[in-house]
Amino acid sequence: MNSYVALLYSIVLGEGRRVVMSDLKAMAERLGHRSPRTLVATGNLLFEAERVAVGELEATLEAAFAETFGRHVDIIVRPGSDWLRLAAANPFHDEGEEDGTRVHVRVMREPLSGAVPTDFERYCSAGERLAVVDGDLWVHFTGQASESKLLGALSKKRLGIGTFRNWNTVKGLAGMLST
Repeated sequence: MNSYVALLYSIVLGEGRRVVMSDLKAMAERLGHRSPRTLVATGNLLFEAERVAVGELEATLEAAFAETFGRHVDIIVRPGSDWLRLAAANPFHDEGEEDGTRVHVRVMREPLSGAVPTDFERYCSAGERLAVVDGDLWVHFTGQASESKLLGALSKKRLGIGTFRNWNTVKGLAGMLST
């Protein structure tokens, strides 16, 4: 069996409706995945499965999600070993340890090029920094991420399918994989 991390782009189902994590775990079990578990109620799912292509897992999870919850949501899947490498590669580790809500990674379905940071520097303010590591985009926000012009610029339309997670979540998932 192999460990996998699945990240939902959104858990919002509509006006006042959100995905309940126990329902997400039940969906994973119906697909035959073992030991599904979640971290915080923001769409972070870990499970065990036979080795299979990540793209196949993403498609299967997205189809099951649409059937179960009534709408499509992009889901990014990473093998557990890849997630541990992602966590170890944080270029803003010290800043994240100081405040885990100010360091985020946009986990991408398709790897980004190293040129991406220069494309978005004009949106950075107050010392915000960007780095592409192994195709994922790391951001160090110096203030609240939700108040940054940069966050709005880093859209699916501009970057492709991906989803943000803060350093606290990245570390939490890595810790769950290590136990």
